[in-house]
Amino acid sequence: MPLNLFRKKKPQEEAVARSQQQEVQLQPDPEAPPQEPNTPASVEEPAPLPVENPPQQQPTSEQPVEQPSQEAESAEALSRTYLKAMPLRELSDVENVKAEVSDGNIIILKVTPLAQKSIEDVKTAVNDLYQFAENMGGDIARLGEERIVICPKTVRIWREKSPKPSANEPLPTAA
Repeated sequence: MPLNLFRKKKPQEEAVARSQQQEVQLQPDPEAPPQEPNTPASVEEPAPLPVENPPQQQPTSEQPVEQPSQEAESAEALSRTYLKAMPLRELSDVENVKAEVSDGNIIILKVTPLAQKSIEDVKTAVNDLYQFAENMGGDIARLGEERIVICPKTVRIWREKSPKPSANEPLPTAA
């Protein structure tokens, strides 16, 4: 009879299972040494199963509660990736952006504040960030007219590939 751990046995089934176990235990083992006829067959008790996961003890007032170490917290903080939005107000802000991306964070950079002052500074900043992203193996892309996203080497930006129009088809117009 197969062992079913999830179904409760009926009393009749339990009696049948017990009698079958006794019959199996009372049958002589062919490899065992012969016993005298008047001695009862020895019945071995099953060995206790080893406990794989001992029960957790609740901390008492005498036992200190272990707190996560600062090293573990700092390692966890270093492994996190944040998405940060930053404005580019001056050309010197480019160094802060590079430091954040080097730390593994994704930066959405709004270039409008610097563009209102100098378009040439925006071009210089974007070219510098492009070279930085290429050198470190990261990715950079434009988000609309006034934002740029810069990602570390662990993140790639998905770009939708639009089908190229064939030479025979006219280009769509707004008219």
